[in-house]
Amino acid sequence: MREMEPRIAVVIPSYRVTRHILDVIASIGSMVQQIIVVDDACPDGSGELVEKQCRDGRVVVLRHEVNQGVGGAVLTGYRHAIESGADIIVKVDGDGQMDLGLLPRFVAPIATGMADYTKGNRFYDLSQIGQMPTLRLVGNAALSFMAKFSSGYWDVFDPTNGYTAISARVARLLPMNKISRRYFFETDMMFRLGTFRAVIVDVPMDAKYADEVSNLKISRILGEFMAKHVRNFLKRIFYNYFLRDLSIASLELIAGLALLSFGTGFGAIEWWRGVSSGVPTTAGTVMLAAMPVLVGLQLLLAFLSYDIAAVPKLPLSSRLLAGPAAGTAGGAPGR
Repeated sequence: MREMEPRIAVVIPSYRVTRHILDVIASIGSMVQQIIVVDDACPDGSGELVEKQCRDGRVVVLRHEVNQGVGGAVLTGYRHAIESGADIIVKVDGDGQMDLGLLPRFVAPIATGMADYTKGNRFYDLSQIGQMPTLRLVGNAALSFMAKFSSGYWDVFDPTNGYTAISARVARLLPMNKISRRYFFETDMMFRLGTFRAVIVDVPMDAKYADEVSNLKISRILGEFMAKHVRNFLKRIFYNYFLRDLSIASLELIAGLALLSFGTGFGAIEWWRGVSSGVPTTAGTVMLAAMPVLVGLQLLLAFLSYDIAAVPKLPLSSRLLAGPAAGTAGGAPGR
C-alpha cells in the first residue's frame, strides 16, 4: 500500500432499500472519499431517491437498465471505484443491517498489508448469534462448511456475509465477467480470490435485524449453492493440484480415490455374491476389500490435512509490483 492514507470507496448495491439507504449513507464516516450507489433497476427508484434527497458530495449514483443481482451491482461499483483511483473498496448493503462504525476494522488489515480481502463474520460472539433467525443460522452454517471445501479457505466462516472490503489492486485482477452475479457472489468471490492465493481475513461483527426484508431465502438457494460449490471444488482441485502444481498431495488424492473406489466396489460385489449364493464371504476376501478402503481413507485424510495447511498466508498485494497491477478491471484470464 501507499505510505499516505489509502483512498477508500464504499459500494452500495441498491434494490428495494429506499427506507434505509439514506440513513446508511449518512452513517459513513469521513475516512471514506467516495460512495458509489448502484441502482440495480430498483422498482422503488432508490437511485433517484438518493439523487434528489442526498446532499453528500461524495455520492455518485450508477444505474442498471436491467437487474443484474447483487453481484452484478457490486462489480459495477468495483469497476467505477478502480477507475476513480480507489485503493480500498468496501461493500455494504443498503438495508441498514451493517454497522458502519466497523468500517475501519475492515479497512485496517488491507491498509497495513495483512490481507487482500476482509469479510464480516457474525458467528464470533455466541451471545449475539441468538438474534439471527433459526433458519438463517442453520443455512449459513451449512453454506459455510460447503464454502470451506469449494474455496480452500478453511479458516474463514459466514461466506454469505455481504460486509466486505478488497484491495483495489487485487480487485483489478479479478475475472469480473466470470464471477456469479447473484446471491452466490460472495462465495464465488472467495473461490476466485483463492485461484490467486489472496489472503482473506474474517472481521467479527454483529448483524442487526429490524424491519428490513431480506431478499435472500436460504431454503430456496441451498440446492443451487450446493451444485455450485461442487463445481468450484472440482475446479479448485484441478487448478491447484494438477494444472499449476503436482505435489505429494496430488498423488495422495489420486491413490486415495483409487484405493477407496476399488475397495468399496470389490467389497460390494463380493457381498452381493455371498448374499446371492448363500456362501459366507471368506476372511481373506473381506480383508482384500477392507484394506484398500482403510488405506484410501488415510491418504484422503492426509490430502485434506495438506489442503487445510495450504491456506494462503502471504497477501497477494505484497507480491504485486509497486506499479499498477497487470491487466484491467474484468480483463484477467477467466477461470
